[in-house]
Amino acid sequence: MTNTSTEQTQEFEYKAEMKQLLHLIVHSLYMHPEVFLRELISNASDALNRVRFRQLTDKNILNPDAPLRIDIAVDSKAQTLSITDIGIGMTKEDLTDRIGTVASSGTLELLQRMKEENRPFDGNLIGQFGIGFYSLFMVTDEVTIETRHADADSNGYRWQSIGEDKFSIKEIERAQRGTTISFKLKDEAKEFSESYRVEGIIKKYSNFVDFPVSVNGQQINTVSALWQKNRNDVTEEERNEFYKFISDDYNPPLGHLHLSIEGRVNFKALIFIPETAPLRFFREEDLKSLHLYSDRVFIQDDCKELLPDYLRFVSGVVDTEDLPLNVSREVTQSSPVMAKIREVLTGRILSMLEGWVKNDPEKYEKFFKNFGLLFKTGVSSDFANKDRLVDLLRFESTKTEAGKLTALKDYVAGMPEDQTEIYYLSGDSREAVERNPNLEYFKKRGIEVLFFIDPADIFNMPLLTEYDKKSLKSIENADLELKPDEESQSDALTEDEAKPLIAVFKETLGDKVEDVVASKRLVDSAATLVVGAGGMDAQMERMMRMMNQEYSGSKKILEINPSHPLIKNLAQLNQNKGDETLIKSCILQLYEGALLIDGNMKEPAEFVARMTGLMEQTTR
Repeated sequence: MTNTSTEQTQEFEYKAEMKQLLHLIVHSLYMHPEVFLRELISNASDALNRVRFRQLTDKNILNPDAPLRIDIAVDSKAQTLSITDIGIGMTKEDLTDRIGTVASSGTLELLQRMKEENRPFDGNLIGQFGIGFYSLFMVTDEVTIETRHADADSNGYRWQSIGEDKFSIKEIERAQRGTTISFKLKDEAKEFSESYRVEGIIKKYSNFVDFPVSVNGQQINTVSALWQKNRNDVTEEERNEFYKFISDDYNPPLGHLHLSIEGRVNFKALIFIPETAPLRFFREEDLKSLHLYSDRVFIQDDCKELLPDYLRFVSGVVDTEDLPLNVSREVTQSSPVMAKIREVLTGRILSMLEGWVKNDPEKYEKFFKNFGLLFKTGVSSDFANKDRLVDLLRFESTKTEAGKLTALKDYVAGMPEDQTEIYYLSGDSREAVERNPNLEYFKKRGIEVLFFIDPADIFNMPLLTEYDKKSLKSIENADLELKPDEESQSDALTEDEAKPLIAVFKETLGDKVEDVVASKRLVDSAATLVVGAGGMDAQMERMMRMMNQEYSGSKKILEINPSHPLIKNLAQLNQNKGDETLIKSCILQLYEGALLIDGNMKEPAEFVARMTGLMEQTTR
């Protein structure tokens, strides 16, 4: 950002990315223009919360007795609107650093992509992108901010911009702390200068702001701490509107908990599980956790200590009298009170989810599809609740349709009496695992195999060794107790016929593999790679390589299908002392084809060249 200076006013030029962002907002992206007011009120509320918190420990601030409120003034004749808060105010640095730059990295790139894809950009996304203030330029061509920080020795400033390439800052006389934002509305947005229109927007979006919000001197919002009320006295409509207000979500929640806990820890809470995952769900900096209050006094708006990371999609409010009003963020991190609240909240949320499993399985499946990727990480991080979490896990399997899920409990209930192990196969996607030749034995016999296709599944595998006294086994393990297939055995190479060919396989592959053996699991494929004792399956090895590029992995065992025509032809060719070069080329091609299916082929060019040579030989 560059700036030029006159005697009293400094002009600043927006950075290139800020200019592009403003252009997108004003000219290219369709949004609900009314949400500009929601964003302004939300910002004003934040400013008031900050000054209220500061007042707890610092009486030496500007206008210490000023009432905490938000005043909106509209003039339909002049077509103007202004909003004033008696909050923390802004310094000159705030005006340049917070107002003059893009709030969140990646915002511009994502908005441009949405424009290129013609995806609608609605008001629900504005707050998530951190661009709420700039939604103003949908309804006005020029904005003026007059502000003074709460520090007693602060100065007043006026910030102005027409939302194109520059903004200016000028020092002014201002007695009152806080901020006033004023502007004239565009003709197509003049409806927002009507009192009734503004009042309707406040009731729709900002009815539960913690401070009085007035329009032309008349208070509009219902200042009400719903979490302090008896749950039976709160209507579903009130709850849903409160959820929308604190979460910036247009949709009602999937479920909620209204708690009043007394005992070893005392607190009240109103928390929600969203119906859908928020935009950029896995960007931790974009997610806000629970709001923390101490006896109705706002303390923090993103108190991560109240819930474990795998539940960070939960939104809502927790209010406790067991914390001092001047509690700092550092204190909350180590507070035994916070630890107890966290324990209770986690237990109650898991109980609610268990209730859904029992009474409303469709709701639980909807929850899991939205949040399962994150929720699964609790197995490897919350050991106190591991057993409960394992029961709540869901997976696709060979017996579910794509996108449908099953539980370990259901898997066990459907096991034949003679099956003693729970089988799974890991991979990048359902499509990838369904192509894995190691499934052939299980599909033919109707034995269910779970698909571990989420990244969290890989990290959970070392912890999921047993369920209901039955061990979990990867079907890529060499030591599975598999019964031979009598149908395919009748047409397969005998042990004596296969032995010479296996010897050639071992000689050709050398130390590329741990061993070569005749397979009991293959039905249609000629060869596959399986994991020997102490080894890792292919998906786990890929994860290890992502974390450590020098990781080489363990050698695999190559299984060949003695009933496959290609293997029988190779055995015959070998017995007749046929073309040794051709036999070895076929062996290498089979081995590298198995590597390709595993996702671990390192020399694709060599594989393709050999394949081309083999095809040339067969077409002569």
